[in-house]
Amino acid sequence: MDDTLVIGGHEIASRLIMGTGGAANLEVLERALLASGTTLTTVAMRRVDAATGTGVLDLLRRLGIEVLPNTAGCRTAAEAVLTAQLAREALETALVKLEVVADDRTLLPDPFELLDAAEQLVDDGFTVLPYTNDDPVLARKLEQVGCAAVMPLGSPIGTGLGIRNPHNIAMIVEAAGVPVVLDAGIGTASEAAQAMELGCDAVLLATAVTRAADPERMAHAMRLGVEAGRAAHGAGRIPRRYWAKASSPDPDA
Repeated sequence: MDDTLVIGGHEIASRLIMGTGGAANLEVLERALLASGTTLTTVAMRRVDAATGTGVLDLLRRLGIEVLPNTAGCRTAAEAVLTAQLAREALETALVKLEVVADDRTLLPDPFELLDAAEQLVDDGFTVLPYTNDDPVLARKLEQVGCAAVMPLGSPIGTGLGIRNPHNIAMIVEAAGVPVVLDAGIGTASEAAQAMELGCDAVLLATAVTRAADPERMAHAMRLGVEAGRAAHGAGRIPRRYWAKASSPDPDA
């Protein structure tokens, strides 16, 4: 059965999307990317990592990994739109991960600026993947203005707190007519699996891998977690019960 992830008509072979932020150096990043099996990796266009510099783009091209430019660091819709347009010119891609954060302490999305930027970028022909709060109403509005996916956070960026509100993520998945990508907050592989078990179509993460004690090993674990969660969601879990139920039939029944 074909299980290819498709976002805005764009086929993506891996359901684990990686980020590059926080990697100690390019050698470590390369090993982690290969271990993750990712085919799509996001790069912040406004931030040049002092350790890796622009070599990240060359590395991704060499590995055959598609680049997903993002607007990390933008605080307003105007900044995000300009950054996306510059990325399109530089990288010749209409894909963009849209980030518009409200402040540096929480790095939570600014819903008003995000929605404004999303609408402008869709009108300009971009395939927009917005990083958003775990708010089903905002997710619906982003889809209504034409976003190709929605990317709710599990918890704030870089916290490793996992999925703090699984009920909201499940509601977003239930209502969405576009792919849902769990973005931010994942700390370990079981949380990536949980996102997929909730019905998400993919997981995007960076810090959990790049700042792990062994990034390559954690990247491999995340790959397995995403694959296991996807398989479990497709298989269908048993219902939760209040009382015990014997796994074998009662011989006297």
